[in-house]
Amino acid sequence: MTTTNTGRWIRLDGTTNMRDLGGLPTTDGGRTVAGRVLRSDNLQTLSDADVRRLVHEIGLRQVIDLRTTAEILLEGRGPLRALPEVTHQHFTLLPERGHHTDVFAVEETDDRPELPAGWLESLLPRQVAAHDEGEPPAVRSYLGYLGQRSENVVGALRALSRAEGGASVVHCAAGKDRTGVVCAFALSVAGVPHDEIVADYALTAEIIDALVAKLATSPTYADDMVTRDVASHTPRAETMERVLALLDDRFGGPAGWLDAHGFGAGEQVALRARLRD
Repeated sequence: MTTTNTGRWIRLDGTTNMRDLGGLPTTDGGRTVAGRVLRSDNLQTLSDADVRRLVHEIGLRQVIDLRTTAEILLEGRGPLRALPEVTHQHFTLLPERGHHTDVFAVEETDDRPELPAGWLESLLPRQVAAHDEGEPPAVRSYLGYLGQRSENVVGALRALSRAEGGASVVHCAAGKDRTGVVCAFALSVAGVPHDEIVADYALTAEIIDALVAKLATSPTYADDMVTRDVASHTPRAETMERVLALLDDRFGGPAGWLDAHGFGAGEQVALRARLRD
């Protein structure tokens, strides 16, 4: 039985799926600390009051953006981008055309990359390992992040571990898939058991109708929101359960996967410290 605290939601005008990763139980009897790492959907529509609350009350100092270059450029500058005290780092988890890794520098210039009519056309075809072809679509997608963008999964977690203080927020568009995978790794390193990680992942289902409605108002995401029903966008516990089980079988868990991809014991200690006292 899980004890995920639904009081961890952060209710803002401009987000639908923001919550704090603090307050989750750990295998050694402790709990993750509030106000260190948040997870969220898109931050483009934050109100002035939202910005004040995040920066001045919660102490937000770092944004880790997991969207593609096209998504960032099409959605435009969010209000947090204007604040010098908040750093932004970009780690796309989808394979994409081009090499615009410093997307936040690109958006400051007039020399923007050409974007196709449909931003999804900027993505490269996803490759599925032969032994994963029989997995459900969502599981295959998550394993694809790990297989095709392992350096950016590690990069995002490394950025979290090196934050110098204040709160960090990890986000993508909906805050459920790309964000869910990165946060699952962070929570596992912090000692949160699998059932609690799964429960946190599945919590987005509580607000999925509002989340889909919000994304449907953006031309960037509207087509995907209206061509698929809400059920197809809803995160299911069994998806994350399966991903964690595969990581257990193949690497001895998320920590083993990280170690195999260059994020070793020392960095894992630093990441753990971000979420624990």
